[in-house]
Amino acid sequence: MIAVMIGGAVAMVISLIGSRYLIGFFRLRGKGQPILGKEDRGPDHHQSKSGTPTMGGLAIVMAALIGWLVAHGRSGLVFSDQALVIWGAVLVLAFMGFLDDYIKVRKSHNRGIFWKKKSYITLGLSIAIAWVLVSTTSISQNVSITRANLPGWHLPWFIWIFYAGVIIWATSNAVNVTDGLDGLAGGSALLGFLAFTIIAYWVFRNPQVYHDVVNPLDLAVLAASFAGACGGFLWFNAAPARIFMGDVGALGIGSALALLALTTDTQLLLILICGINVMEAGSVAVQMGVFKASGRTKRLFRMSPIHHHFELVGWPETTVIIRFWLISGVCVATALALFIGDFTHIDLPRVTCPPGSVTCVVAPTP
Repeated sequence: MIAVMIGGAVAMVISLIGSRYLIGFFRLRGKGQPILGKEDRGPDHHQSKSGTPTMGGLAIVMAALIGWLVAHGRSGLVFSDQALVIWGAVLVLAFMGFLDDYIKVRKSHNRGIFWKKKSYITLGLSIAIAWVLVSTTSISQNVSITRANLPGWHLPWFIWIFYAGVIIWATSNAVNVTDGLDGLAGGSALLGFLAFTIIAYWVFRNPQVYHDVVNPLDLAVLAASFAGACGGFLWFNAAPARIFMGDVGALGIGSALALLALTTDTQLLLILICGINVMEAGSVAVQMGVFKASGRTKRLFRMSPIHHHFELVGWPETTVIIRFWLISGVCVATALALFIGDFTHIDLPRVTCPPGSVTCVVAPTP
């Protein structure tokens, strides 16, 4: 537990310092986030935010990495192959987001070079990451909710790669879609990472049940480091935001959440843990479906993602953010309740320790 706390605390401090530095760095150079206007079907009511420093996700990713590394100074915590793959994936997708952010700032337009191809590129990278994960680690290839054997449907490796790739791609893009109001994506991600910290540490403490998860303590430290980094960033990203996370942060955070779900055998539980992101991305899909089905004449929402719809019906931005955080909190709490509730219904193996012996024996469940 001490290593988990070290990772989260160090990451928060580094994120605070890094976010403040990036604000000054970008302001000094006069570079900030361009905002889409009506001509691009964007949130014209956010034009006042144009020029706000962006790419604050650099502070989140780097702070989480430093926190995770520093925590390994604690004896007993070793680097796991799955955590290393997660970091490789986070850095790859974050770098792609950084390129897109850089092009937007350089061209002073909110459509980067990957505007039409970003989805295909991220899907290809996500499938490649899933291939590396299943090829280099002993990750379970079961479809799972709270543990590998529930429901325990085993997938052939080539199907699992596509399945896992879609999860990584969908989560990354859903977090990116959510990142439209000050602190909304960062706050909901903080709750998600806290959930995975609890889940991974619970798994670590009960290896007799979750034996398919490899080095869950390292995963708990990783999740806690991201939670701390998101918390430090929120100090400057909360409304009114002084810095945005940008695609570098959204894609990095989204990939980390998805990969934590895959490595802790809670893939289907991710739908609840990232419930607000599912709602946001789903609103875009529904809006596009209704628009196309009506011959491009009708829309279900005034604007998508759905957080803009509520702004346009009269909710203040801070009201939308706080209420969406509350929805995210309820979703995360429900996910944890399902996870722990499932654990309480498991018949645990009996552990007997003979008198005077330092060795305990795990007996089969009667």
